[in-house]
Amino acid sequence: MNSYESVIIINPKLEEEKIKEITSKVETLINNNGKVTKVDELGIKKLAYEIKKCKEAYYFIFYFESDPTFITELERTYKITDEIIKFITVKQEKGEN
Repeated sequence: MNSYESVIIINPKLEEEKIKEITSKVETLINNNGKVTKVDELGIKKLAYEIKKCKEAYYFIFYFESDPTFITELERTYKITDEIIKFITVKQEKGEN
């Protein structure tokens, strides 16, 4: 198993319940295929550039362990979730986190 860090940026126009639903869905998906070690909720931050007519968005960082094959499925889920406007997943080197 490898360690990963996944940042998702969620549309700021959503209600708090919908945001919790999305992050819960992501966390459940990761836990079904690995193990979430930590979730950082950074709140609303200003974007460096406008994305889908949004100038700011909710930021969440998921730290987790999983097999490399799962990352494709995770990112596919991000792509089909309209409320997630941007994401990135990177492998962490040992000793980070």
